[in-house]
Amino acid sequence: MGGARRRTRNDTVCVPGVPNRGAPNRNANKEQALVDRTDPPPALWADLRRFTPARVALGRAGNGLPTAAHLDFQAAHAAARDAVHAALDVAALRGALSALGIDSVVVRSEATDRHTYLLRPDLGRRLLPADRPLLMPRPGGFAFVVCDGLSATAVARHAAAVLAIMVPALLAQGLTVPPVVVAQQGRVALGDDIGEALGAEAVAVLIGERPGLSAADSLGIYLTWQPRRGRTDAERNCISNIRPEGFPPASAADKLLWLIGTMRRLRLTGVGLKDEQTLPPVGALPGGKP
Repeated sequence: MGGARRRTRNDTVCVPGVPNRGAPNRNANKEQALVDRTDPPPALWADLRRFTPARVALGRAGNGLPTAAHLDFQAAHAAARDAVHAALDVAALRGALSALGIDSVVVRSEATDRHTYLLRPDLGRRLLPADRPLLMPRPGGFAFVVCDGLSATAVARHAAAVLAIMVPALLAQGLTVPPVVVAQQGRVALGDDIGEALGAEAVAVLIGERPGLSAADSLGIYLTWQPRRGRTDAERNCISNIRPEGFPPASAADKLLWLIGTMRRLRLTGVGLKDEQTLPPVGALPGGKP
């Protein structure tokens, strides 16, 4: 019918890469060799790996990545997801600050849980009204706000190290520093609401940055002059990628001190405050790599 015929026992069905029982597959050994081969990256590309944790020069196995590189990617992706959904251990952070002689107070944003925080960024920018009475006004002070942000891991690992340098340094300059505000489910702009409630001259928000596939523990610091609700990102200065493998906490604290000094002289932050600090070579920075 229509030229079709019934298959006999000697007929074979050829599926690429799958040996046929009815007849020898002449390409089987060749195809298996392609699967088993792992090509090393070219030397010039491989040299780049000394200078960056980015995924370059990974090599290949056939048309895909080597198994080790693929598993590393999956592990990094899992770490990033965990960092986004992790809850900040507030008690541990406050304990670390207390050990440094730094007082703290805990507040919440209007995002009542992590699910809401991720779906409603606007709620993470507003202070929960019930917690506003916890903030005692300190007019003219310099406020520090620590938010979990998108990586509680970053805050847990690096925030105390930065504050251990910053708080004593500002007190030594004669500035008033209210208790550090630990804010749960907070976004950067929550610092404006908190700073306004405190009557602060300026606020620095330490916040966990969005995790990437090279780092899940990057801390960011956002500095804002005369914080109040409605400030925009153009009115802030940011220090990013704070972690030992990026911008070490001690170096970030030094940068923030310089920005604060310049901010108080110019009486502004944001696009009008340019980072013109002269830095030593990377190998000379605390924790830097030669």
